[in-house]
Amino acid sequence: MSFSQLGLSDKVLAAVKAAGYENPTPIQSEAIPHVLARRDVLGIAQTGTGKTAAFTLPMITMLETGRARARMPRTLILEPTRELAAQVQENFEKYGVGQKLNVALLIGGVSFDDQDAKLTRGVDVLIATPGRLLDHFERGRLLLTGVELLVIDEADRMLDMGFIPDIERICKLVPFTRQTLFFTATMPAEIRRVTEQFLSSPVKVEVAKPATAAATITQQLVKCGREPHEKREMLRRVIRNTTENFKNAIIFCNRKREVALLHRSLVKHGFNAVALHGDMDQPARMAALDKFRKGEADLLIASDVAARGLDIPDVSHVFNFDVPFHADDYVHRIGRTGRAGKSGTAYTIVTSADQKAVAAIEKLIGQQIPVAPSFGKPDSVEPEEAPVRTERPRERQRGERRRGSHSPAPTAASPAPVARIDQARRRQQTAADLEPDHSHLPAFLLRPVRVKA
Repeated sequence: MSFSQLGLSDKVLAAVKAAGYENPTPIQSEAIPHVLARRDVLGIAQTGTGKTAAFTLPMITMLETGRARARMPRTLILEPTRELAAQVQENFEKYGVGQKLNVALLIGGVSFDDQDAKLTRGVDVLIATPGRLLDHFERGRLLLTGVELLVIDEADRMLDMGFIPDIERICKLVPFTRQTLFFTATMPAEIRRVTEQFLSSPVKVEVAKPATAAATITQQLVKCGREPHEKREMLRRVIRNTTENFKNAIIFCNRKREVALLHRSLVKHGFNAVALHGDMDQPARMAALDKFRKGEADLLIASDVAARGLDIPDVSHVFNFDVPFHADDYVHRIGRTGRAGKSGTAYTIVTSADQKAVAAIEKLIGQQIPVAPSFGKPDSVEPEEAPVRTERPRERQRGERRRGSHSPAPTAASPAPVARIDQARRRQQTAADLEPDHSHLPAFLLRPVRVKA
């Protein structure tokens, strides 16, 4: 089947051809005719199957007629993250060439006034994250009564990020007669409840089993010690010994602070890496993504903000520095590679504490993940990467009270003989040496107090 058989307009077909696409993916060929027929659609497909184009292409065709009004968008697309929202906007720019479509983006990290100016001019397509959309609505800057089509993308990610209450509220604010497109990769019970509540007799389009990994991805486990410096050292060994078909890689961590720490460590050891996590402002996040997409950086260290939906073509490898908390996240992480029928490789560093998490992942994907062979001899661990115990403030205070107010606190590098010499000197101190020191007090507090008889 070709795109010309799906009922798209001539302008859209010309834009698709100019982009270099000839045949639609399974999710596109099955969903697009139903969207053009104004049916509600429930799309279930694994990441990298072309879900974004499955709703952007028919939307552009449908929006060729009609006109947008001030503060009343004609269509609304909800995305869980800023990066996904920006990516959908890029799709409209690519496939909407030659069409007078007004597209607005409502995401965090951007001025409210700039976004409000676009809404005032009227928009055909409004792409938003739930939080920023509700902020504009509560300020009276936005009316949702003119929405003809609502798209909820990456719904399972919305659930993970706690956006389901916001989604339910937004669904009640848009007209009851709107058309709804609902796309997800997995179908937890909560997502199923939302679809039953807000979709009207939807057409179910399922092109892959929920939470399955692509067959083009080679998966392997890498066993390692539990200490953070051991995991960092193992990751460096795996990257250096992975030379076959290596082009670039995304490295996933569970926590934002671990992303920053691992980024500093890899850069220090000579790797060309950039970081991406939720605490970065929007310009820095987009700059890191652009640098990785253009090949200016070989490694992208990221939290799960990059695990879903981001269109980063030709990622050859994925490294799970941490085993994800949820088994579903594993499928989305490794889905960054092996896209569009290309082969990919995914390594997951596991410790003895990760056995239950790995078992849950293997149960979900229905296969056992093999253990990778050895990756050579360990690198030398630098002194600052070795674990060093430091005193907490309360321990330091107790130690000072035991040692006396005039004795310097021992440092982590102080040798034992120095400590014994200090103890001998303290025993030799006279009573005068142990008098309290009032030199730090203001002069008026040292004046004698006169007591009347």
